[in-house]
Amino acid sequence: MSRATRTALVRDDRTAYEAAAGSAVGLSGIAFAVGLAALLGLVAIDAPVAGVGLSVALGAVLLALGAAVVGFGVASRTGYVDTGPQPSAGIVAAAAFTGIWVAVGAAASGAAGLGTGGRLGGGAVLGGVAFATTALPREDIGSTVPAGAVAGLCGLALISGVVGPGWEHALVGYNATLFGDTVVPVVVLFASLVTGWSAAKASGGFGARGRNVGAYVLIYLVVGSILAVLVGLVAFVAAKGLPGLLNGVSVGGAGLVSWPFLTNGAGLLADVAGVFPALVGTVWLVVGAVCFAVPTGVGAAVFLSEYAEQGRFTGAVEVATNGLWSTPSIVFGLFGAAFLIPRFGNQKSLIAGMLTLGFMLLPLVLITSREAILAVPDEYRDASAALGVSKWQTIRSVVLPAAIPGVTTGVILGVGRIAGETAPILLTMGGGVLPAKAAAPDVLGSFRLSASPPFVSNPALLEATSALPYQLYALITAGLSGNIRNPQEFAWGLALTLLLVVLAFYAVGIATRYYFRQKLHQ
Repeated sequence: MSRATRTALVRDDRTAYEAAAGSAVGLSGIAFAVGLAALLGLVAIDAPVAGVGLSVALGAVLLALGAAVVGFGVASRTGYVDTGPQPSAGIVAAAAFTGIWVAVGAAASGAAGLGTGGRLGGGAVLGGVAFATTALPREDIGSTVPAGAVAGLCGLALISGVVGPGWEHALVGYNATLFGDTVVPVVVLFASLVTGWSAAKASGGFGARGRNVGAYVLIYLVVGSILAVLVGLVAFVAAKGLPGLLNGVSVGGAGLVSWPFLTNGAGLLADVAGVFPALVGTVWLVVGAVCFAVPTGVGAAVFLSEYAEQGRFTGAVEVATNGLWSTPSIVFGLFGAAFLIPRFGNQKSLIAGMLTLGFMLLPLVLITSREAILAVPDEYRDASAALGVSKWQTIRSVVLPAAIPGVTTGVILGVGRIAGETAPILLTMGGGVLPAKAAAPDVLGSFRLSASPPFVSNPALLEATSALPYQLYALITAGLSGNIRNPQEFAWGLALTLLLVVLAFYAVGIATRYYFRQKLHQ
């Protein structure tokens, strides 16, 4: 049946059914956003909306959405609209709704005072009904009726006040209590996800297209919520840390900016406590780790990809590098304390911290570099060999330049991990918690030449120093923050500084990757 002759519902190549289903998807998205805001504490669940509390208003929205999605399924099943549903909603949807209603049945049986057997029985009964309702009918009914029932039940619970502001429930046998301020947003988030998926399938006419649309809606909502939480986290840290970061900032007569928080140490006699030694220590840590890990990792990747025969050895190396990348950072810290510190004067030092973080970064650099090198088309190598170029010249002039963007991606990801690590530097290089400005490591100015081995030395690399993660850890957990004026303000400023340093390293890496990508396309 063509779209031009479906029913009188046709309007500008979009039926009223599709428009209504699209509106339900949009309303589900709005409810999801409001629930997320309530969960993050941006709005209160008892805030007045049209003369009622927000939780009651959200309950009414969920009830309306539940009725709407059921109506979409019924309209499709009765032939009122032309859709293309599958014979069944599928085993995945059936299993999901079965799990949902098993949980609902168990919770309702527990609220009714039934024991463990009653909970299991109630959950099994509702789960069986949900499975039959989802798997046995046609897709339009199996995808909408269970979803509408979930949303309707959640909406009735919020409207009736069964769950709402001031509600709390102590979990018997657990040292925990559920509160309405948390449960209401979670209920709204869950129900809006379910109705958004169901309405999206109806908007796509069910079938393969409807399933794709429903999957896209779920992905967009989940990814959007993750991004919103991340942005909110950064904004929260920025709002809390800016007063400390900007403490004492002034502009002189010659236009010179005085920024004591970034140029002072955290000594007890400082007018404004600063993070200069820890900031410099963090930068040198990352630079040293990158200088150690990148050449080593790229060189190993070149050997494994271009020279070594693919067999048990390369397979064992791949398994080992994957395992090392997933190894907890405290294990690397213990390795540095047991193996590196005895070889550098038997004391904590900057170079021990550099190498420890370098060993942490090395597996990811090796993995990403190898994948980037293997991704270079063989036609590049064959064309270079046809011109009489040697294998090493081909690798140096053709393969590595083409793989640099992928290598840079691995370095970016690795730097984001090592820059904020606390355990390794706590065990290998942690210096004073409140260092003076003079304690900042002067690496470039400390090189010494001598006529005897090792001929070149650098005392600054062999001294313990501080770093932003370590200093923040000490201020929070070691009970030393009381020695600083406005300790909470200083700690949040320190956290914001660490976040900005990590973002700065990210920016440098992304700019480098963009530069080499542009070079490849010239």
